[in-house]
Amino acid sequence: MSTDSQKESGAPAASPGPAPTRDLSGGCGDDLERQCCREPDQKLLGTHGGVLGTHGVGDPATNFSCDSPFLSCRGRVIKWFWDSAEEGYRTYCMDKYDEDQNPSGIINLGVSENKLCFDLLQSRLTQSDMLRVEPALLQYADWRGHLFLREEVARFLSLYCKSRTALRPENVVVLNGCASLFSALATVLCEAGEAFLIPTPYYGAITQHIYLNSHVRLAYVHLDSEVTGSDARPFQLTVEKLEVALQGVISEGVTVKGLILINPQNPLGDIYSPGELQEYLEFAKRHELHVVMDEVYMLSVFDEALGYRSVLSLERLPDPQRTHVMWSTSKDFGLSGLRFGVLYTENQDVATAVASLCRYYGLSGMAQHQMAQLLRDHDWISQVYLPENHTRLKAAHTYISDELRALGIPFLSRGAGLFIWVNLRKYLPQATFEEEELLWHRFLDGKVLLSSGKAFQCKEPGWFRIVFADKAHRLRLGMQRFRQVLEGRPPFRT
Repeated sequence: MSTDSQKESGAPAASPGPAPTRDLSGGCGDDLERQCCREPDQKLLGTHGGVLGTHGVGDPATNFSCDSPFLSCRGRVIKWFWDSAEEGYRTYCMDKYDEDQNPSGIINLGVSENKLCFDLLQSRLTQSDMLRVEPALLQYADWRGHLFLREEVARFLSLYCKSRTALRPENVVVLNGCASLFSALATVLCEAGEAFLIPTPYYGAITQHIYLNSHVRLAYVHLDSEVTGSDARPFQLTVEKLEVALQGVISEGVTVKGLILINPQNPLGDIYSPGELQEYLEFAKRHELHVVMDEVYMLSVFDEALGYRSVLSLERLPDPQRTHVMWSTSKDFGLSGLRFGVLYTENQDVATAVASLCRYYGLSGMAQHQMAQLLRDHDWISQVYLPENHTRLKAAHTYISDELRALGIPFLSRGAGLFIWVNLRKYLPQATFEEEELLWHRFLDGKVLLSSGKAFQCKEPGWFRIVFADKAHRLRLGMQRFRQVLEGRPPFRT
């Protein structure tokens, strides 16, 4: 959790090593095979997620040992990502908390899923209009998605993104989640070795999504918690920071093709104002960069005073042919298991290229029917689901916030998303990522899964993300264990 976009283990990343400047802009992936089929050069080792250089550009293939005689070099890279990034989630899956069957199991406050509204979803998804079987749903369809679904997506986005003009179904492509969208966009927009700019901290799984199939890298725009003025906020993104990062990456010989923005932001919960969005889009236009807007949390803004605006609501897009918007039902509707995501782009070349990849990233006709029925039910969404979901999110957020205040723990208080970004630096004997990793493991030993700041490539050790979109009894137990770990008590036992 995308960030989506799919499961987030919260496992900390490896520590960075020395990073040479080298040209990564050319070639079509041969460097991957050359690097991974030899013992890794310690001088080339970078951080988890395959980042080298001052600005975070590098090759994940240099960061692991080839330990399987059965896999291709590419397969070994993929396995390495799983082994290094999924530790927390794998541990949780083997020992999930269940109130009756496994009360001593792990409470999951690390994976960004909305578990608050199953009752509402069960009621809606089991109604008779959701089940339909006909030949067209069991046969191949337009790879962009069935027209009836794309029409409903266009109407849905027009309404809930508050677009100034009606959005068009021909600009919609339907895929099985935002993870696939990131992978597809990286493949069709970039050559191997090229990069996207991305502000840190960010949803760390994006690294895998854009690298594993296309060998595209991320170039970091490092943000920090320092507040430099009365109108500033922690981890604030500015055009000046974007410019500095872009020039730094170019100076390392890397071609930058785009900018990834998450709004509302994961893990910060920040919302970009219309003015900020316009500035970022103008920056991208000046440098002929694509902008990939991840708006997967757009309906999870539970503080109405924040005034969230989708990029599709702006009066004018500076470069509509290079602006691509993604959304899914995974977060806003708590339907991550259904694997549904959409791309909206006015660039028909991009739409067609991504649609071609839907041979691998598509979803079944029956699932498309279900999604169309759900998205067309504007009365249920606006009058039943969204108000109740926002009420429950706000209550859960308030509970976790009160608990953190009682412990004297600083955190960013936002009204969007499913998570809170908390500063646990005072619990680190030394302000290092090694100490952060030890604390993350102590939480896991204490039967509570969190996500560490390093998993989001935060430049400051000690930050963690806590997901609050869960039932009250699990939140209470999770925070009890959280407190026990911080107080140095033994790991939780029944």
